[in-house]
Amino acid sequence: MSTSAVSNSLGRLIAPDAGWFFSLYPEAGEGGGGFRSSYKPNRSFVAKGSAANPERAAAEAGRRAGSKLRRYCAANRLNRLGTLTYAGTGCHDPQELRTHLGAFFRDIRANLGGAPLPYAWVPEWHKTDHGLHAHFAVGRFIHRHLIKEAWGRGHVHIKLLGDLPVGSGELSEARKAAGYLSKYVSKTFTDPTSQVFGLHRYDVAQGFQPVKLALSGDSPADVLAQASDYLNGPPQTQWSSSSVEDWSGAPAIWAQWGS
Repeated sequence: MSTSAVSNSLGRLIAPDAGWFFSLYPEAGEGGGGFRSSYKPNRSFVAKGSAANPERAAAEAGRRAGSKLRRYCAANRLNRLGTLTYAGTGCHDPQELRTHLGAFFRDIRANLGGAPLPYAWVPEWHKTDHGLHAHFAVGRFIHRHLIKEAWGRGHVHIKLLGDLPVGSGELSEARKAAGYLSKYVSKTFTDPTSQVFGLHRYDVAQGFQPVKLALSGDSPADVLAQASDYLNGPPQTQWSSSSVEDWSGAPAIWAQWGS
């Protein structure tokens, strides 16, 4: 038997690391966690698409994907949001779109000197019959003519995110850009017409994933204090499941730092 866990008479696993845990992403200025019980129920395997509540499972999967994308955008300060649209009758093949986007970002990197470039993109279906277009985010100025040349298949648009409170910086701008992209990602989980089975719902440049720092403690205040010490200040925004009436899950917390 493993020394990291033992079983009691009810068949539950008793983990030695019970208590509060917190996953901090320092580069993104964000983290979340909750209470981990000593008793772990034996969970049976559920095949994909066989959840008891498919709508809830899809919404939760969309939330997790959106959170991961938000942290990536924030950590890499992706504060410029763009759109790539096809000319003519458009594109109706999700795989073809991904092939074109791969070539687009390779050309962008080449035109900028070849250095690795963090980026994120999300596909979206037009409300009309024009097919697909793509939304993307980058973290540096790229002249519009370079974007148009690299795309070469229609119209382009790019802008630096604004309309933020005075004192907001690149981190807040990147979070706003991520909010737009996350909305499109969530839609691919909850809208049957937007689902693309067998293909990534979004993509990012490899090698730029934010580092996760695992913290543990005796209470929410304990793990938040550890995170605040690491980031040299208290969180600007925080949330706790204790503020939600009739919360049915395990106790949970979330916080953001910086602007």
